Amino acid sequence: MKPLIVMALKEEDQGKIEGCGFEVIYCGLGKVNAAYRLTRRLVEASLQGRPFPYVLNLGSAGSQSFTKGSLVAADRFVQRDMDVTGLGFAWGETPFESEPAMITFPRRFTHLPHGICGSGDSFLQGVPPIPSDIIDMEAYALAKICLRESVSFACVKYITDGADDSASEDWQTNLTHAAQAFEKFLINL
Repeated sequence: MKPLIVMALKEEDQGKIEGCGFEVIYCGLGKVNAAYRLTRRLVEASLQGRPFPYVLNLGSAGSQSFTKGSLVAADRFVQRDMDVTGLGFAWGETPFESEPAMITFPRRFTHLPHGICGSGDSFLQGVPPIPSDIIDMEAYALAKICLRESVSFACVKYITDGADDSASEDWQTNLTHAAQAFEKFLINL
C-alpha cells in the first residue's frame, strides 16, 4: 500500500507526484490548514475502512544546516513560533498538553540525512528561535495529527533556500528542481 502524500502547494510537485500514482492532498500553507486537511482525509479513510499505511509529507523547505538542492528527511518536529515564555513555559512548548514539545517519529528513509524540522506560520528569513535544521510551515502540525491519531508519519523536504535574505527568490527558482527530486525519490520508493 502506498502512503498518503501531503504537500502544501501544487507548485511544489508541478503534477509529477500524482503522475506516479500516489494520492496527494494539498493542504495549503500553515499549520491550521495542514491540520484541517489531514484530519479530514484521515477520518474519510477510516470511515471507508481503508486507512493509509503512513502519511508522507513532501515539500519545500529552508535550511541553514543543509545545502540548497538537498533532499533531506525530518524525524523530529518542533513548533518554532509557539511562544508562551511570558507564562513560564519553554519556547516551542504548548501549555497544558501531554505531548512533548518535540515530536519524534522513527526514521523511515535512512539513506537520507535527517534533522529537526521547525514549523511556523511565517516564511522565516533568519535564525529560527528554536534549533531547527529544516524550516517549513506545516510538518509539525501534520506530525501532531499523526501522533494523536496513531498513524505513522514520515517527512522529506527539498531544501530550496537558506532561510535567509534571498529565501523568497531562491524558493521560487528551485521549485522545479524540488518537483523533479520528489518524482525521482518516489519512483525509487
